[in-house]
Amino acid sequence: MQHAVGSPLPPPHQPGHGPAVGWSPAAHQPGPPQGPAPVPPPPPPPPAPGYPTAPLRAPAPHPGPAPGQGPQQPHAAPGQGPQQPPVAPSAPSAPPVPETTGHVPLPPGGPVAVPSVPPATAAPDPTTTTLAVLLIGPAGAGKTSVAKYWADHRRVPTAHISLDDVREWVRSGFADPQTGWNEHSEAQYRLARRTCGFSARNFLANGISCILDDAVFPDRPVVGLGGWKRHVGPGLLPVVLLPGLDIVLERNAERSGNRRLTDEEVARIHGRMAGWYGSGLPIIDNSQLDVPETAHLLNEVLSRSIASPPNW
Repeated sequence: MQHAVGSPLPPPHQPGHGPAVGWSPAAHQPGPPQGPAPVPPPPPPPPAPGYPTAPLRAPAPHPGPAPGQGPQQPHAAPGQGPQQPPVAPSAPSAPPVPETTGHVPLPPGGPVAVPSVPPATAAPDPTTTTLAVLLIGPAGAGKTSVAKYWADHRRVPTAHISLDDVREWVRSGFADPQTGWNEHSEAQYRLARRTCGFSARNFLANGISCILDDAVFPDRPVVGLGGWKRHVGPGLLPVVLLPGLDIVLERNAERSGNRRLTDEEVARIHGRMAGWYGSGLPIIDNSQLDVPETAHLLNEVLSRSIASPPNW
């Protein structure tokens, strides 16, 4: 039986396989054995309609790991262990940004300690010492005027905090004690005193002295000194401003709005304030003194209080 002479036929097309691509008659000529012919990658699919065709790019030389596999490790030389990937140097941590809002965390308890005075022959200067002063007196005693003047003329930063001003921060629903002292006016007074105490502590923690003024009664615990000592601290220096009744009535008549009281109410408050005599607190009778003279006398009283704090 004789065979036909010529080149062999290409392999038949089988289902599931693409057409025979790159088949060459020379690949089937007798010769040394060779490996299987490489199969080129299939052509890219046509682009979706309506989108521009991107130019073809060659595949990346080092493709990433297949899904489900970890990162490929570089090949190590013979006789050496696996090479570790280089570690990028960590950036130095930035320093914390300092607080610039003026807020200082307050220590627990009463942070205003009794002022410590170094041993000296001369009396301490109250105009250069960081102080917390409570100016007490009835309505019309001149507490607010003296406190403002004293704070304005000190040689160190000083703040003035008036309890009446803080109470009047409440606009709608303000409980005016002139219409009767009840649970609502008492609650707002307590709230105002806590607010003033916190403000004083915050000022003092930032190196700013403060002077507070309030009509503190010696015979009424709810508006007594105990609350001020709790909210500000044991270093608070109380001073009583108590002129004569006729002076208080005259100054009260010059007031307006809810700050002006009836003569009967002024007389009743003045009589109760007389209970500070014999309490051990320093008392200034400014009946014949103007505001600057009273502020000067206040500095003298505070100088003695710093050297020998009152027991209250």
